[in-house]
Amino acid sequence: MRHDPPPGRRVTRRGLLAAAAALPAAALLPGCSDARRRPAGGPVTLRFQSLAWQQDSLKANRQLVAEWNRQHPDVRVQYVQGAWPTVHDQLLTSFEGGEAPDIIHDASDDLADFAYSGDLADLTALLPPRLKHDIPQRSWETGTFGGRIHGVPFLQEPRVLIANRAKLHRSGVRIPTPEHPWTWAEFEEAAQRLTHGTTYGVAWPLKEPVSATLNLALSTGGRIFHRRRDGTVEVRFDAVDQRVPRTIHDQVNVARSASRSTLGMGGSDTLPGFFAGRYAMVPLGFSYRQQIVQQAPKGFDWTVLPAPKGSALDQGVSPQTLSIAEDCPYKEEAMAFIDFFLSPPNMVRLALGDWLLPTGQEALRDPALRVARYDWATGTALADSLRSAPAQSVRGYPEWKDKIATPGLQEYYSGAIGLDTLRKRLVEDGNLVLARYQR
Repeated sequence: MRHDPPPGRRVTRRGLLAAAAALPAAALLPGCSDARRRPAGGPVTLRFQSLAWQQDSLKANRQLVAEWNRQHPDVRVQYVQGAWPTVHDQLLTSFEGGEAPDIIHDASDDLADFAYSGDLADLTALLPPRLKHDIPQRSWETGTFGGRIHGVPFLQEPRVLIANRAKLHRSGVRIPTPEHPWTWAEFEEAAQRLTHGTTYGVAWPLKEPVSATLNLALSTGGRIFHRRRDGTVEVRFDAVDQRVPRTIHDQVNVARSASRSTLGMGGSDTLPGFFAGRYAMVPLGFSYRQQIVQQAPKGFDWTVLPAPKGSALDQGVSPQTLSIAEDCPYKEEAMAFIDFFLSPPNMVRLALGDWLLPTGQEALRDPALRVARYDWATGTALADSLRSAPAQSVRGYPEWKDKIATPGLQEYYSGAIGLDTLRKRLVEDGNLVLARYQR
């Protein structure tokens, strides 16, 4: 659970340095200068904190750092291993202590508070033209806060339906494609037809329900968060926002085409039941294909289907990003490393290592990412429909998610509360939370 402090309460390193500058020189202790300054005649050292964790991804990250160091003896990059579950709190502590890594791997939906608090450098003028033009504007929007770019988006993950191919064919349902996806109504009908005996049509793993709900709701025009003319944000829960939550709720509690027991599970937890035939479809991130390849019993036949379409096929994403700490003394050198790290061939290596899609258009055209095997081609066909997640630049979103939306959606999906109660919590209680961040 993340409980970020309201804006205005944080003491940043820049604030401490400004205060120190007002002190007499004799009051300043020796040894406090930045240890990362270039030693006389020696190389610059930059710390790069990576959150890579899968074996192939770790290998690709470490190899790229080693290649950079061989080619750039004057700018050495030190690889630092981070972890997704703890990165927010770890960065919060390191920023306040003046010990943040120079180059920071994170996700775009975790950047807002750090960007607005001045912890992350403004990259807008630092970006090389090649990199700026290769990544489309819809992706740059995910790393832009207050009109300034604070994160370079480089890997993204569409949500898809992983389905048991044999059960699909036996049911006689139309097989959707990226060109002709199911509507949400067709998806509901298909789940009902796939439900029989001990098999549910769909399993929704919603231990973390908020991002899945908000990002899929973009297909029906739902946004939840709406920015007023004065720049502040309010929560609304209108009919277009309710379409996806109502579908999930009704599949579990009315049609009984979705398993109730999976609501508290993570995606990986549903795979044994999927392999055993207890669920015909599981909505998951595109990267789960790797676990399926590694864990599925021999002969298990599966396929990737696009998520359902509402008024559009759009869905929200929060790409992985690379940022530079504001306190980094060598921002141009750090950006040069990012440009190298995200060259088209290297972006392909990173995408293959994480089983994700690159944001770069040249990398996305690489034949290795457009093969039929493991349905890579289905994923790349969805790239144009990926949009900035609605919560992307909302200050206070982590607290709203943890304290309001997560328990509210969990209770609604389980049938413990109704839609009116959910709406009251998300909107009324939620706007009280956001107001504290917008004073």
